[in-house]
Amino acid sequence: MRHAQSLRGAGAGRRSRVVGCTLLVIALGAGASGCASDGNPLSAEPYDAADQISFGGSVDAGKRADPDKPLEVVAENSDGRITDVTALDASGRYVAGELAADGSRWHSTSPLAANARYTVRVSTEGEDGAPGRKVLTFTTGKPTTKRLGVTFGPKAGTYGVGQPLTAELDAPVKDRAQRATVERALKVESKPAVTGTWHWVDDKKLHYRPQDYWPAHAGITVRSTLEGIKINDRLRGGTAKPLTIRTGDRVIAVTDAATHQLTVYKNDEEIKRIPVTTGKPGFETRNGVKVVLAKERFVRMRSTTVGIAEGSAESYDLDVSFATRVTWSGEYVHAAPWSVGSQGYANVSHGCVGMNTDNAQWFFDTVREGDVVEVVNSAGRTMEPFGNGYGDWNLDWTHWQAGSALATDTAPGRQEAARLRPTAV
Repeated sequence: MRHAQSLRGAGAGRRSRVVGCTLLVIALGAGASGCASDGNPLSAEPYDAADQISFGGSVDAGKRADPDKPLEVVAENSDGRITDVTALDASGRYVAGELAADGSRWHSTSPLAANARYTVRVSTEGEDGAPGRKVLTFTTGKPTTKRLGVTFGPKAGTYGVGQPLTAELDAPVKDRAQRATVERALKVESKPAVTGTWHWVDDKKLHYRPQDYWPAHAGITVRSTLEGIKINDRLRGGTAKPLTIRTGDRVIAVTDAATHQLTVYKNDEEIKRIPVTTGKPGFETRNGVKVVLAKERFVRMRSTTVGIAEGSAESYDLDVSFATRVTWSGEYVHAAPWSVGSQGYANVSHGCVGMNTDNAQWFFDTVREGDVVEVVNSAGRTMEPFGNGYGDWNLDWTHWQAGSALATDTAPGRQEAARLRPTAV
């Protein structure tokens, strides 16, 4: 007798072949459903390859299935073969799988989600080419493992074209294969489209950036499809709130420490050139690309916060206006009325980029978080990629890609120190 879940394919199949019972394996691990016949072969239905497939692994008869076991579809008879299998959950997530070359077996290659309802559609072909189809639905059980939370950043809003996306995990993920599972589920969409990838900063933090800066006036959305997916025996994906941000104009400020000039470009056109001073010997401004982190109308700057002893010849305690922060360690672009005589001529600061008050206010009003501030021709070291702000753009694209768990070449960039992108000259 035909199983209730079997759908008859187009055509009657081979008239010359009859079968006495249909085997449908749906218990976990092994086992079969019962079969029956009235003993008269003339009462059996014509052969259909769709009747000769079994489901195993995740599929469990009459109760929720174990999501930790893979889904298997097997052709039970050599006279028919599987031609296609699609499996997806109620939210539209497809299960990746692999079909044997001879069509005898298909098995899932990506994890199933917990507490999810799946629909599996199997297409078959008989020895004479007659098509068949079978549809099965099953539900996976609830996980007993911890859920991995993901928080995306920055907060919703409009940013400059240098703003990386961030993903903060609430539990560490160290294994490369487990990282790959997490990373595949973190989806980034940009309009216009860009080429970009995630980079693992550490066991709990990822950054995403394109190969080049984001396009101006782009819409960028990041979301997670990790919910319910097994990461390891103790950890499954949890919920994550999606994030949408936009970019504004392409604003890039380049400070040349050798010529003591800061040039601001908007959408690739120069809009202002400002005389500045940068870090003096022993306090050189970092070279490389930085990203605006915040803007502070007034900030108190004290030398003790950067390791300069109070009362020493280099100590200071100043109230500073129009301060645009580019590192967490205290590097700013700001008003420096005390050094106007040196601006455009000499480098006399303790590492910040200083300019007169009117120019500092203009700069403060022109840039936004995520805009790019680059320093060239300084004797200082290059801005570190992580840990002191967003130095992400100081890694060249090859080494940025190597920080992805999905990178195909694991040797360069992973086993050696990250190579910094050379700055302009």
